[in-house]
Amino acid sequence: MTRRLRQHHCGSPEHGSNRRQFLQAGVASALGVSLGGLDAAYNVAWADELKRQNKHVLLLWLAGGASQLETWDPKPGRPTGGPFKTIPTAATGVHICELMPKMAKLMQRVAVVRSLDTRIADHGTAAALMETGRTKEPAIQHPELGAVIARELGDRDADVPSYVSLYLATEGHRRPDPGFLGGRYAAMHLNQSLKPANIDRPDGLSEVAHAEREDLRRFLTDRFDRERNAPAIKGYNNTYARVRGLMKSDSLFDLEREPLAMRDRYGHTDFGQHALIARRLVEAGVPMVKVARAWWDSHADNFESHRELVGELDHVMSTLLLDLDERGLLESTLVVTLSEFGRTPAINKSVGRDHFASAWSFSMSGCGVRGGSVHGKTDQDGNTVADGKVGAGEVLATIYKAVGIDPKKEYRVGQRPVPLAPEGSHPIDAVLA
Repeated sequence: MTRRLRQHHCGSPEHGSNRRQFLQAGVASALGVSLGGLDAAYNVAWADELKRQNKHVLLLWLAGGASQLETWDPKPGRPTGGPFKTIPTAATGVHICELMPKMAKLMQRVAVVRSLDTRIADHGTAAALMETGRTKEPAIQHPELGAVIARELGDRDADVPSYVSLYLATEGHRRPDPGFLGGRYAAMHLNQSLKPANIDRPDGLSEVAHAEREDLRRFLTDRFDRERNAPAIKGYNNTYARVRGLMKSDSLFDLEREPLAMRDRYGHTDFGQHALIARRLVEAGVPMVKVARAWWDSHADNFESHRELVGELDHVMSTLLLDLDERGLLESTLVVTLSEFGRTPAINKSVGRDHFASAWSFSMSGCGVRGGSVHGKTDQDGNTVADGKVGAGEVLATIYKAVGIDPKKEYRVGQRPVPLAPEGSHPIDAVLA
């Protein structure tokens, strides 16, 4: 495993009438959520088409705030540049930090946005902003990106979960929030172990006996429902079915089932092994996987910490993209590398970089992405966005469009229409295929 770096934390604690349609309508009604925008029949048809396309989003979350200057937007030779050089890439005219030689060879598969200006530089508030596209509102709890992807791309009847979040590396982290979409679209959040909790069959209970118990439970609840026609009972049955599905899919989290050569290929760090699990989950049909790597909060010794962290990111990200491509999954999987904010161009007296949300970067690869493209630029020292400024709403709109979801599609919370991406947000078409 990777050696433990000396950390300098900032102190934040945040570090149609078929069965499926009926169930969806029942859950939506119970939550006070409905689909708006297009007529209902068209929405159902389009949702089913999206599911048939079997697209996925795999989010590599660099918790704490990775430095854009040591990754996608280096400034060598400038007072803000630090000690690292740039290197050319497979994308003509595009240079990135020398700490990413493996990704440099794959830049024809990657799109970079260098012009994020999101203003908020507090860990928790900024993370919520980047994953909802909005600042918090007192009257409504907006769902995060992963919950929306699970809702739009997930199959209600699938055995596998719709959203898995892997984050074992630090305490005080945020749990993914499904907001008004409710618990049905919450993440299976693995923060203590890579094995999902409470899905093992009890000791001493055979598979046959377990199946017979389930048959009896379903018979009794179905009879109860026929007498009362209660939507809650249908939701109850569906929940049980999903738990049984999870019990069948727990092998997805067992890396002993992967050849040793593949485990070696990803590297024996938490981040590498979690990325390998993410690939297994995507391959099995999970529409949304989040893999978090902490802790990038380099208020001191920024260059020492980023030498290791970026080196690991370079290896894991390049391995993941190649593995997905070799398996024919990259064309249907959007890989997003994102933080809550970047790091200051100014280097502080502790040789660190502080929180910075005024001019920073993120990347996308795979499904729906125009490889080798770059949107926006910062000034010569990286202090401000010089061209192509975008915000958190544009990030979400771009992700949704890349996987075929209309960013203008609306949910309804009570009588209020709520678009998936904030009003006025537009996809960054320059980086989309």
